[in-house]
Amino acid sequence: MLKLKASVSMLLAATVFSGAMFSPVVLAGEVIKLATTTSTENTGLLGAILPKFEAESGYSVQVIATGTGQALKLGSQGDVDIVMTHAPEAEAKFVADGYGVEPRGIMENDFIVLGPKNDPAAAQSSKDATEAFSKIAAKPSQFISRGDNSGTHMKELEIWQAAGVTPDFAGYTSVGQGMGKTLLMANELQAYTLADRGTFIAYKAKLDLTISFEGGAALANPYQVILINAEKYPDLNHKGAKALSDWLISPATQTMINEFTVQGEQLFKATYKK
Repeated sequence: MLKLKASVSMLLAATVFSGAMFSPVVLAGEVIKLATTTSTENTGLLGAILPKFEAESGYSVQVIATGTGQALKLGSQGDVDIVMTHAPEAEAKFVADGYGVEPRGIMENDFIVLGPKNDPAAAQSSKDATEAFSKIAAKPSQFISRGDNSGTHMKELEIWQAAGVTPDFAGYTSVGQGMGKTLLMANELQAYTLADRGTFIAYKAKLDLTISFEGGAALANPYQVILINAEKYPDLNHKGAKALSDWLISPATQTMINEFTVQGEQLFKATYKK
């Protein structure tokens, strides 16, 4: 699997240099550009499953790991062939505006509120996420926000709004980083933060934080894969994107998603239904 950080031309040059003696050169039309969330990358899921797709299909997947907002922006600009994100309202608008087609729910986990083990805001006794956030703001305690227009950041802002809290209290810090770096910052400062469970599990061995609140429909975290509208951007690799989307919902891949674990814990639950 190939990450962004390089242009397609550099990517192809590297492929020719390192693999020309052993495999055919990957042509530009055979590269699939996938914009996705940092959580699918930070957890290791894509690194675990995409090599199998590449081996089976002959395509090469160029992964752009960023926040959901930026991933959808790249899709709306025709800069990628397919997106995999986790912000239902933003995704619905993306499709309604004519940029995305054939959205498919492929998996889910949930969001959790993390914090110091001594729980200074007493968030663990909350009845729901909004109460937990209200207690954190009222203390006030330190809270680290991704602040990157990601699906996690969108969910965080949704909870603050439901709690009737403007997140500008002393101790609130917006860092503009992905989930992994945000977790490490929250750990260093012994602050609260909102995280997806999968990335928390993947990073848990590095953290001295605990789950301060979990559970409830408000913290559901579904992921979708969405194709880019060929009528808007006919020159994209739509054939490759469709092949990847079809592969992600196949029974074999859905089983791989269910069986992907870190330290013996399942990170995602496959959800595709015909």
